[in-house]
Amino acid sequence: MTREEKSRVIEDLTAQLAGTNVIYVADISGLDAETTSNLRRACFKAGIKLEVVKNTLLEKAMETSENNYGDLPTTLKGNTSIMIAEVGNSPAKVIKEFRKKSDKPVLKGAYIDEAVFIGDEQLEALASLKSKEEVIGDIIGLLQSPAKNVVSALKSSGGKLAGIIKTLSEKEG
Repeated sequence: MTREEKSRVIEDLTAQLAGTNVIYVADISGLDAETTSNLRRACFKAGIKLEVVKNTLLEKAMETSENNYGDLPTTLKGNTSIMIAEVGNSPAKVIKEFRKKSDKPVLKGAYIDEAVFIGDEQLEALASLKSKEEVIGDIIGLLQSPAKNVVSALKSSGGKLAGIIKTLSEKEG
């Protein structure tokens, strides 16, 4: 690979890193062609971009990036693939599902919204992370519950002010 080709690859990787807040670094070496194809298909269905990368080029792209990847570059040894996604827990879920039949992929580390996770033992925690949409849904549900209490109080008391006050005071206590 020429110096120009390496520079182009680093630029491409840097652009990919800048365009996302979810990057998983994994080892998928040793998978046969069929299993690799199945993994790529599962990633595609989950909206994950899977790409095999050279460690030195990815490390340079991380250095060039504006993001702080912490200790993630230290995981760049051996065979490395990156998984880029929109949803923070989707690569972990794909890896976890895939590992029911195989011992690969092995999670080396992940970068999710400025948080760095190192090591395969982080897989369970990453898979259980809630997406932004799930957190927003939970917050909206919590914010709506007081309004629902007021509406139910109005309906149950027949709309009389004394009944509403009584119902609300009971709910406070």
